[in-house]
Amino acid sequence: MINWVLRGAVLLWALFFIIVGVRGVFDPTSFTDTFGIVVDGVATNTIRADLSAFFLVSAGSAAIGALVPGWSRALLVPAALYGTALLGRLLGASMGDEMNFSVVQAMIIEALSVGLMVGSWWILSRPTVSADQAASAGDLDNVAG
Repeated sequence: MINWVLRGAVLLWALFFIIVGVRGVFDPTSFTDTFGIVVDGVATNTIRADLSAFFLVSAGSAAIGALVPGWSRALLVPAALYGTALLGRLLGASMGDEMNFSVVQAMIIEALSVGLMVGSWWILSRPTVSADQAASAGDLDNVAG
Protein backbone atom coordinates (compact mmCIF):
# COMPACT_ATOMS: atom_id res chain seq x y z
CA MET A 1 0.00 0.00 0.00
CA ILE A 2 2.76 2.47 0.91
CA ASN A 3 4.42 1.76 -2.44
CA TRP A 4 1.33 2.97 -4.31
CA VAL A 5 1.05 6.08 -2.14
CA LEU A 6 4.70 6.95 -2.76
CA ARG A 7 4.39 6.29 -6.48
CA GLY A 8 1.35 8.57 -6.61
CA ALA A 9 3.10 11.34 -4.66
CA VAL A 10 6.16 11.15 -6.92
CA LEU A 11 3.99 11.20 -10.04
CA LEU A 12 2.11 14.29 -8.82
CA TRP A 13 5.46 15.93 -8.06
CA ALA A 14 6.70 15.01 -11.55
CA LEU A 15 3.54 16.35 -13.20
CA PHE A 16 3.93 19.70 -11.46
CA PHE A 17 7.55 20.09 -12.53
CA ILE A 18 6.83 18.89 -16.08
CA ILE A 19 4.32 21.74 -16.29
CA VAL A 20 6.92 24.21 -14.96
CA GLY A 21 9.51 22.94 -17.46
CA VAL A 22 7.19 22.98 -20.48
CA ARG A 23 5.98 26.47 -19.56
CA GLY A 24 9.61 27.57 -19.48
CA VAL A 25 10.29 26.12 -22.93
CA PHE A 26 7.41 27.99 -24.53
CA ASP A 27 7.48 31.12 -22.33
CA PRO A 28 10.80 31.73 -20.57
CA THR A 29 9.40 34.89 -19.00
CA SER A 30 7.28 32.61 -16.79
CA PHE A 31 10.47 32.14 -14.77
CA THR A 32 10.54 35.88 -14.03
CA ASP A 33 7.65 35.76 -11.56
CA THR A 34 8.57 32.37 -10.15
CA PHE A 35 12.31 32.90 -9.65
CA GLY A 36 12.87 36.63 -10.01
CA ILE A 37 15.08 36.12 -13.08
CA VAL A 38 15.14 38.90 -15.66
CA VAL A 39 14.71 37.33 -19.08
CA ASP A 40 16.13 39.71 -21.67
CA GLY A 41 17.96 39.43 -24.99
CA VAL A 42 20.34 36.52 -25.46
CA ALA A 43 19.70 35.36 -21.90
CA THR A 44 16.24 34.26 -23.03
CA ASN A 45 17.71 31.28 -24.87
CA THR A 46 19.87 30.25 -21.91
CA ILE A 47 16.98 30.52 -19.48
CA ARG A 48 14.72 28.58 -21.85
CA ALA A 49 17.25 25.77 -22.28
CA ASP A 50 18.93 25.43 -18.89
CA LEU A 51 16.10 26.00 -16.44
CA SER A 52 13.61 24.04 -18.48
CA ALA A 53 16.07 21.16 -18.79
CA PHE A 54 16.55 21.13 -15.00
CA PHE A 55 12.82 20.70 -14.42
CA LEU A 56 12.12 18.35 -17.32
CA VAL A 57 15.00 15.97 -16.57
CA SER A 58 14.19 15.82 -12.88
CA ALA A 59 10.48 15.26 -13.54
CA GLY A 60 11.14 12.64 -16.23
CA SER A 61 13.54 10.75 -13.99
CA ALA A 62 11.07 10.84 -11.11
CA ALA A 63 8.28 9.51 -13.34
CA ILE A 64 10.50 6.68 -14.62
CA GLY A 65 11.54 5.82 -11.07
CA ALA A 66 7.93 5.70 -9.94
CA LEU A 67 6.48 3.83 -12.91
CA VAL A 68 9.10 1.35 -14.08
CA PRO A 69 9.70 -1.63 -11.75
CA GLY A 70 13.37 -2.02 -10.92
CA TRP A 71 14.24 1.56 -11.93
CA SER A 72 13.79 3.21 -8.54
CA ARG A 73 17.39 4.47 -8.73
CA ALA A 74 16.13 7.03 -11.23
CA LEU A 75 14.62 8.82 -8.22
CA LEU A 76 18.15 9.73 -7.15
CA VAL A 77 18.55 12.00 -10.21
CA PRO A 78 16.04 14.63 -9.04
CA ALA A 79 17.31 14.16 -5.48
CA ALA A 80 20.82 15.05 -6.66
CA LEU A 81 19.62 18.01 -8.77
CA TYR A 82 17.44 19.53 -6.06
CA GLY A 83 20.01 18.73 -3.36
CA THR A 84 22.67 20.58 -5.35
CA ALA A 85 20.33 23.53 -5.82
CA LEU A 86 19.61 23.58 -2.09
CA LEU A 87 23.31 23.47 -1.23
CA GLY A 88 23.92 26.34 -3.65
CA ARG A 89 21.22 28.41 -1.97
CA LEU A 90 22.58 27.62 1.50
CA LEU A 91 26.07 28.58 0.37
CA GLY A 92 24.73 31.82 -1.11
CA ALA A 93 22.86 32.62 2.09
CA SER A 94 26.00 32.01 4.14
CA MET A 95 27.97 34.31 1.82
CA GLY A 96 25.49 37.14 2.22
CA ASP A 97 23.27 36.77 -0.85
CA GLU A 98 20.03 38.69 -0.64
CA MET A 99 17.24 36.56 0.81
CA ASN A 100 13.50 37.02 0.54
CA PHE A 101 10.37 34.92 0.88
CA SER A 102 10.80 33.43 -2.62
CA VAL A 103 14.27 32.12 -1.81
CA VAL A 104 13.13 30.62 1.48
CA GLN A 105 10.13 29.06 -0.25
CA ALA A 106 12.39 27.57 -2.94
CA MET A 107 14.70 26.14 -0.26
CA ILE A 108 11.75 24.49 1.47
CA ILE A 109 10.50 23.01 -1.82
CA GLU A 110 13.99 21.74 -2.63
CA ALA A 111 14.41 20.15 0.80
CA LEU A 112 10.99 18.48 0.61
CA SER A 113 11.74 17.28 -2.92
CA VAL A 114 15.02 15.70 -1.82
CA GLY A 115 13.23 14.05 1.11
CA LEU A 116 10.44 12.71 -1.11
CA MET A 117 12.82 11.34 -3.73
CA VAL A 118 15.31 9.76 -1.31
CA GLY A 119 12.53 8.36 0.87
CA SER A 120 10.70 6.96 -2.14
CA TRP A 121 13.90 5.44 -3.50
CA TRP A 122 14.58 3.86 -0.11
CA ILE A 123 11.12 2.31 0.19
CA LEU A 124 10.61 1.35 -3.47
CA SER A 125 14.05 -0.24 -3.81
CA ARG A 126 13.40 -2.69 -0.96
CA PRO A 127 12.40 -6.17 -2.03
CA THR A 128 8.86 -7.14 -1.16
CA VAL A 129 7.71 -10.62 -0.37
CA SER A 130 4.42 -12.26 -1.15
CA ALA A 131 1.98 -13.29 1.57
CA ASP A 132 2.89 -16.96 1.03
CA GLN A 133 6.60 -16.30 1.46
CA ALA A 134 6.02 -14.17 4.55
CA ALA A 135 3.74 -16.78 6.12
CA SER A 136 6.27 -19.54 5.52
CA ALA A 137 9.04 -17.38 6.98
CA GLY A 138 6.85 -16.21 9.87
CA ASP A 139 7.35 -12.52 8.91
CA LEU A 140 3.93 -11.04 8.28
CA ASP A 141 5.22 -7.44 8.73
CA ASN A 142 6.89 -7.30 5.27
CA VAL A 143 4.01 -8.43 3.07
CA ALA A 144 3.64 -6.77 -0.34
CA GLY A 145 0.35 -5.08 -0.87
